Amino acid sequence: MTARSEAVAKAAVPSEPVRARRALGARLAQGVSGGLVRVFLLVVGLFWLVPTFGLLLSSLRTPEEMAASGWWEVFTQPAQLTFESYGRLLENGDITDSLVNTVLITVPATVLVVVIGSLAGYAFAWMEFPGRDWWFLGVVGLLVVPVQVALIPIAELFGKIGLFGSIVGVILFHVGFGLPFAVFLLRNFFAEIPKELLEAARLDGAGELRLFARVVMPLGGPAIASLGIFQFLWVWNDMLVALIFTDSGSQPITVALQTQVRQFGNNIDVLAPGAFISMVIPLAVFFAFQRQFVSGVMAGAVK
Repeated sequence: MTARSEAVAKAAVPSEPVRARRALGARLAQGVSGGLVRVFLLVVGLFWLVPTFGLLLSSLRTPEEMAASGWWEVFTQPAQLTFESYGRLLENGDITDSLVNTVLITVPATVLVVVIGSLAGYAFAWMEFPGRDWWFLGVVGLLVVPVQVALIPIAELFGKIGLFGSIVGVILFHVGFGLPFAVFLLRNFFAEIPKELLEAARLDGAGELRLFARVVMPLGGPAIASLGIFQFLWVWNDMLVALIFTDSGSQPITVALQTQVRQFGNNIDVLAPGAFISMVIPLAVFFAFQRQFVSGVMAGAVK
């Protein structure tokens, strides 16, 4: 072996200090990616749930007890827990009507976005028509348009056609701004369906509508579920659009609670249970379908 080959061989074999540093780094990486990270994420999750848990306990106390001490006093005095506040909430017509309005706004806005977005996503993925790619680029461009720039023009348009202050106007606004993301997500997901599967269905005599309903929709379940959850959470928790486009008879729960705070700042016995109900419903929906939400978003984000 020549001197040059010996030098190359020595350089190729790492020294003891280098191997020790690599072994230490590997052990640290393994420890960080193991139980330590899980404990840290668990602690973060518990801290994230503290406001929700505190709001629940506050809604189960009387106004006098809430004014006198914090919600953590329940752990030492469990006799404070009562459902009187929820009884007063059911007697408050503004809150109960706004909760019904929230459902009337959220459900149609979610269903329309899912249905129209699914049809458009399938068309952009598998149907040939003039300017298809340019139309899709236009849809993608709409993703960057902020809601705020359209509030005044659409408010003027709704005022001229008689939709301002109505539930229908709020639904149309949410559908219009929810469709670009829906089409983008579902188009990318549907494009991953094997072409041979669709061709086999066409050879069996399936038309486009039957192919969409029998093949594409079942395969696109995760993406459709994630879209529905995302749209539901966005519309349910919205206050900006509802604050502008609704009146006293069509306002959702978010606007009703804000109005109660402004007008009756001391009626915490109604605000606390109302806020908890407004919060717990979207939380329950998200946790019930979180796996579909994550898998659908990840599948539709890449092609």
